[in-house]
Amino acid sequence: FAPKQTEFGELAELIEICELQGVEAWISAGFLQAQVARPDFDSMGSNPMLVLRSTPELSWALWIKAMIDAALSAVALAGSLVLVWWWVALVIKISSPKGPVFFRQKRAGRHGKPFNMWKFRTMHPGAESQLDEVKEAQGNEMSGPVFKLEKDPRVFKFGSFLRRTSIDELPQILNVLRGEMSLVGPRPLPTYEVEQFAKSEHRRRLSVKPGITCLWQVEGRNKITSFDEWVRLDLEYIDNWSLALDLKILLRTIPVVLMRRGSR
Repeated sequence: FAPKQTEFGELAELIEICELQGVEAWISAGFLQAQVARPDFDSMGSNPMLVLRSTPELSWALWIKAMIDAALSAVALAGSLVLVWWWVALVIKISSPKGPVFFRQKRAGRHGKPFNMWKFRTMHPGAESQLDEVKEAQGNEMSGPVFKLEKDPRVFKFGSFLRRTSIDELPQILNVLRGEMSLVGPRPLPTYEVEQFAKSEHRRRLSVKPGITCLWQVEGRNKITSFDEWVRLDLEYIDNWSLALDLKILLRTIPVVLMRRGSR
């Protein structure tokens, strides 16, 4: 985007006066109407440029993040496959014998690209077809396009335990190994909910790879009932991303899961 030079003629004169007087010139970028946390400056040839980045710039750090995702996911899969997966699968089949062990759903990945996200099944068979009926009868505890309900009647008893302990999310390790998700990132939402996004900041959470855990998980999880607040936390993560922030969120996730804080 290159505004006409004449539009900034008066501004350029004021900047020149400040330079001659040795005075700092502070210029508001509010006229851009952009949802960014940290504008930056760069150059294109000999021209100084104001750069508005909606995704992390450090490609080397993103490469390290991908390697960490793959390594930790492989270790987690190897460590949990025998200790957790088999007995969870057995109890699911005993608790709800008519349905499969795993639940697969189309979720929106980076840039909105759909992928199949995996979870341990926590609902009775045919639960998705009952969504509209449940919404009408029980309402929605989350404002905006996302559906959340504390006591969803479609969840069977052991499924409720899996949700409270976040064990139902374990199969998403496979999504991380496939490169569809990251360990840390905004939670992926069903494609039909993403299609209802009405605000640009809602769509900007799709600018990075989705994750298993995120700021929303550690800051309150299901206690947060405003989707705008959820998105605010996602954008805070995107705009301030670093490997150190990922590590901090991973470490904070452990007590949140163990203590079941914010879970339902």
